[in-house]
Amino acid sequence: MAESARRGRGGGGAARRAARSAVSFETAKYIERNIPNYEVLTEEALQIIEYNADTVLEEIGVNFPDNPEALALWRASGADVTGDRVRIPRGLARELCKTAPSQFTQHARNPARNVEIGGRNLVLAPVYGPPFVRDTAGGRRYATMEDFNKFVKLGYMSKWLHHSGGTVCEPTDVPVNKRHLDMLHAHMTLSDKPFMGSVTEPSRAQDSVDMCKILFGADFVDQNTVMTSLVNINSPMTFDDVMMGALKVFAENNQASIISPFIVGGAMAPVSVAGTLTQVLAEVMAGIAYSQLIRKGAPVIFGAFVTSIDMNSGAPTFGTPEAAHITYGAGQLARRMNLPFRSSGSFCGSKLPDAQAAYETANSLNMGLLSGVNFMLHACGWLEGGLVASFEKFVMDADQLGALHHLARGVEIDENAQALDAIREVGPGGHYLGCAHTQANFKEAFWKSDLLDYKPFETWSDEGARDTQSLAAARVEKLLGDYVQPPMDPETRAALDAFVAERKAAEPDSFM
Repeated sequence: MAESARRGRGGGGAARRAARSAVSFETAKYIERNIPNYEVLTEEALQIIEYNADTVLEEIGVNFPDNPEALALWRASGADVTGDRVRIPRGLARELCKTAPSQFTQHARNPARNVEIGGRNLVLAPVYGPPFVRDTAGGRRYATMEDFNKFVKLGYMSKWLHHSGGTVCEPTDVPVNKRHLDMLHAHMTLSDKPFMGSVTEPSRAQDSVDMCKILFGADFVDQNTVMTSLVNINSPMTFDDVMMGALKVFAENNQASIISPFIVGGAMAPVSVAGTLTQVLAEVMAGIAYSQLIRKGAPVIFGAFVTSIDMNSGAPTFGTPEAAHITYGAGQLARRMNLPFRSSGSFCGSKLPDAQAAYETANSLNMGLLSGVNFMLHACGWLEGGLVASFEKFVMDADQLGALHHLARGVEIDENAQALDAIREVGPGGHYLGCAHTQANFKEAFWKSDLLDYKPFETWSDEGARDTQSLAAARVEKLLGDYVQPPMDPETRAALDAFVAERKAAEPDSFM
């Protein structure tokens, strides 16, 4: 196995030859913003929230239950530990966070698809975690491994997605203790974009690392980041041993973790924006500080999954003004800590990819772009508050991500962009359709949807009067029909197959 792992390194000759022979299709590079971030908090407000977050850590503290190793690390660092409660002296958590990198590269098995996380960059990844899927043919149903594979293929074929993601849906037809192996295998073999590891149990995190060593080579993984994984904090202020165990595995192996409070305002955090931001900052600082106690320099991302609650039904709400304020504010706090920022996505509470879904998703995507998000999980496919991964909405959202790319370019002001030659040529009363400037620039001047219908009414009617969901269903079918699996070194593939088979055989199936 070790010999195969060395030969399977992502930067090796076999991988380069495979990349050169791959079917060519256009995939956009990660976004490099050329527009300013929107900042909603004043300097005074930022200082108050930062001071209050330190007060929370010092006076109230955070819980690390069932984790004596974590408690020992905190005690050795100077924290006050009583039972499971860790009280962190003012300034200590922020000081520990300083060793985390401000930006890092996540390597893909195809080096052309590497992403830079941090700085002015924005990396887009698909929906994560829904137990259900929906499409126009089968309606709402429990997800299967076949559904999972289809989503990975759609992500690979989607022009504006930079990342394959992680649990794009939860395949309920595979045992809980083994499905992570099939999901990782799918990301590694059906796509050559970067992907996420498993966090549902520390041994599964270790399986993720071991599979990456087969794919990229052990030495390469030791020195480079090839996975980004989602480590949720059990808000309010509880760091459960399963998540922290997964974080420990990833940090020890130099792999990235998103340290992300799971906030539903009014339930897991205060109803006020400032109060929620205080708790978010306290939780993130404690989580990132712990990662640095495990290994200084371990790559991490400041996460903020934020929504509010409908006080009538108790259901989470999305695309709201309060969520926007918190996301903008969290972006400011992350930048002051010099850390990459994760938030936002194609969030909506709608049951169908309808007008409600479109409104809420548009609000959420735009606030993500303007708040300075560096890693946007759930960028496409999210439906019903994250319970459902929708095939049609996946391609609808993925199409709209192209608009984010174009918005992020900003406004050019070079000689060509000034267009004085066009204005002179056309003059008063003319039109620009045939002028030289238009002819030279029209192919790249405007973002063009690959999905939405702009045809005249008569043509639209003659073609079946299809709504956007129908157009999306047809695009799903086309993308899956056009899919060609990216080549992989046969020895690497054989080693991955053998690892998965061996690990599955090592323990009985469990669906709990």
